[in-house]
Amino acid sequence: MKNKPISPWAWIPSLYFGQGIPYVVAATTFSLIMYKNMGISNADAALYTSWLYLPWVLKPFWSPFVDLIKTKRWWILLMQFVIGIALAGVAFAIPLSYFLQSTLAILWLIAFSSATHDIAADGFYMLALDTHEQSLFVGIRSTFYRVAMIVGQGALVMLAGYLETTMPSIAIAWSITFYGIAVFFFALVLYHWFVLPKPSTDIVRNDKRVVTDFFATFGAFFTKKGIWLSIVFILLYRLGEAQLVKIASPFLLDPRSVGGLGLTTSEVGFVYGTIGVIVLTLGGILGGIVAAKDGLKQWLWIMVIAMNLPNLVYVYFAYMQPDNFYIIASGVAIEQFGYGFGFTAFMLYLIYIAKGEFQTAHYAIATGFMALGMMLPGMFAGILQEYMGYFPFFVWVCICTIPGFLLIPFLKIDPSFGKKE
Repeated sequence: MKNKPISPWAWIPSLYFGQGIPYVVAATTFSLIMYKNMGISNADAALYTSWLYLPWVLKPFWSPFVDLIKTKRWWILLMQFVIGIALAGVAFAIPLSYFLQSTLAILWLIAFSSATHDIAADGFYMLALDTHEQSLFVGIRSTFYRVAMIVGQGALVMLAGYLETTMPSIAIAWSITFYGIAVFFFALVLYHWFVLPKPSTDIVRNDKRVVTDFFATFGAFFTKKGIWLSIVFILLYRLGEAQLVKIASPFLLDPRSVGGLGLTTSEVGFVYGTIGVIVLTLGGILGGIVAAKDGLKQWLWIMVIAMNLPNLVYVYFAYMQPDNFYIIASGVAIEQFGYGFGFTAFMLYLIYIAKGEFQTAHYAIATGFMALGMMLPGMFAGILQEYMGYFPFFVWVCICTIPGFLLIPFLKIDPSFGKKE
């Protein structure tokens, strides 16, 4: 009797939810808030956690070797198991006296494993589904990745905040939270062991030309017309946002006596990690709708303004230090909605410059530069904030949006790109 085909609904939601969680833990505000609450300075927390972006910067360099060694399914299961072990390792290390060094080392392993999981999962998605199914489920995979953002930056931070108020120490609270995520990943590995399909096309590419083609593909990217201007734009488009995102949570957490807003960990998880991520997603959806209607070129200026102008919300926050929770939540929502709307232009531009013979590989390279554009400014954001103070720092963030505006007139974009044909 022939085995019944496994429905994509059985594994796509769980696969992309599982893809999002380790990224949230390692490279977004989750680990940043943990270090902040454990007494690490803004400068050190921003610097150390920014380094965790590096695997996503370098991801294109080792992606061909995922093809050469084992199957995509094998890589997915292995990386999820490694992530589960590493999460338990972080949980174990948090209460130790040398927790900073040990947890950073293990978070680096999580980041590397997560970036490798991204390569395998995205490749597996294309192998396990036909082109119609790929189009049908692209929105589903994005939705569950966003759900992971909400859970990671919202619910899990709120859980850690609640445990901070009930456990003997902050360290134990975060340790329990990490143990809980680890258990989830072990369950995920077991689940995927049974439900991930085994497509006949998911085979090891025992082809020496993969490496040769890899270097040829890289060379083709850097010889594209106007590519160096595009790279500069990619690196500078989020220059302000890259610094803001590293300091926003510490600012919301810091007591009012040192210029912060004095929110609790759970409140930050709700405002920034739940409401913020939801409206960011809605902004992205709206951006996609209008860009599909009129094209990227038509909306580029408006999207760049929408992304950068709301940064003034934090200038207002730092100057006025409002104590009304609804005002704070509304301000964060406005900034995140604008970010989501404006980020649509950025992602469409990456797709635009990747067009051509090696579109998939060139898009991966472009996203590597995107991650670098987040990593480098974020590394120094905490140092600048501690030197300047919150109010001057957020003014500086707004000034850093200017280079992106200055480069827009020089970008060559086909007016028809993004429009429905």
